[in-house]
Amino acid sequence: MRLSWVSVFLAACSAAAEPADWIVSAGTVVTMDGSRRVIENGAAAIKGASILAVGPRAEIDRAYQPRQRIDRPTAILAPGLINTHTHAPMSLFRGIADDLRLQEWLEKYIFPAEAKNVSAEFCRWGTRLAVLEMLLSGTTTYTDMYYFEDVIAEETKAAGMRGVLGETVIGFPVPDAKTPADALRFTEGFLRRFQNDPLIVPAVAPHAVYTNSAETLKAARALANKYGAPMLIHLSETKKENDDLRAKLGMSPTAYLESLGALEGRTLGAHGVWLDDADLEILRRRGTGLAHCPSSNMKLASGVAAVVKQLSLGLNVGLGPDGPAGSNNDFSLFEEMDLAAKLQKVTTMDPRALPAEQAFAMATILGARALGLGGKIGSLEKGKLADMILIRTDQAHASPMYNPYSHLVYALKGSDVTDVFVNGRVVVRNRAPLTLDSGAILAKAKEYRQRISASLKN
Repeated sequence: MRLSWVSVFLAACSAAAEPADWIVSAGTVVTMDGSRRVIENGAAAIKGASILAVGPRAEIDRAYQPRQRIDRPTAILAPGLINTHTHAPMSLFRGIADDLRLQEWLEKYIFPAEAKNVSAEFCRWGTRLAVLEMLLSGTTTYTDMYYFEDVIAEETKAAGMRGVLGETVIGFPVPDAKTPADALRFTEGFLRRFQNDPLIVPAVAPHAVYTNSAETLKAARALANKYGAPMLIHLSETKKENDDLRAKLGMSPTAYLESLGALEGRTLGAHGVWLDDADLEILRRRGTGLAHCPSSNMKLASGVAAVVKQLSLGLNVGLGPDGPAGSNNDFSLFEEMDLAAKLQKVTTMDPRALPAEQAFAMATILGARALGLGGKIGSLEKGKLADMILIRTDQAHASPMYNPYSHLVYALKGSDVTDVFVNGRVVVRNRAPLTLDSGAILAKAKEYRQRISASLKN
């Protein structure tokens, strides 16, 4: 039997092609690489945890022979979104106290609710609920600060998600530590356990300057540096935080941390609403990343961070939804992108402020750099980890599409995400979570609602 020349040609091409685990193709590929390539009818090839190549689909198909593939001709393929600040288990407190000032919300509602309800099991189910929501809305990496962070790490890893996770260190008794010293001992064990993990980046997380002593802040910095870990901290979130410290010590929170040597290392400051020019210069010099949380800052009336100025100075500013209880009630980074851009426009009275491409960068490559992970995630490039999402564009609210950045920031929603890869593994396929039991998680959330509601009445 004679083979046709076409069969011979195809067999030769197949033999020459490099093996890949996946080829993922889409109508539009938004890479966020150094050239900000946007590729029409593009694709990415994946092997193991890494991206082999990104380019036009025809080129990728010629060069690679995949074991499996996903083709979404009416979708955008983009880097997975990066959440730079949240408190995942607080998903179980969603909506218990709204429309309050931060200090009242914390002291009268959240801290008492946590004292009565937070346990390792609470954090387990709260993390499962949070991770389910985040993955379904396109977030592939999140940054957390809470209690029982080892349990949070276990559940994040089991879900196949990437996490930069910090055990909270705070100056009063909390569910997993009676003292800051206890929290730091716990944290060191946590750092050792998850050091060099492929998905978990363990961190040290002193809550804020107003909830920790100088000695604790210095010890937290020393511990983070000992293990090459990031330090996460709330920074100049409210005017009261700034005013109180200036009245007490004559310094801003940033200047105070600098005086302690607490910014001498990899650091992520959350919120950064009340940073002045001197603060920004310190943070620029130290290479400190910032997490901008527009929903939270608006909902708590904390103020408006000067994001345009921060970015113009070269600071790496990411986005975060904060915790879903009173500061924000969901984890959607699509909402945060939209709000971040519009908030800067209306407060600067300049519609050109924070354009869509820059807002999307905050949710991807700038967020990665803020966390010190810019060489690994945040863009679709050869050699980077294969964290990527597919977002459908074939529905009424997404048609027609002229500019993909405009769509990603102003039109598309978390519910438009169809498929999610983390570390080269599919964790959401056709809107179905593959690593989490959504039915069991939602049922458990209802149980916790009843338990928490009863505790608040006592």
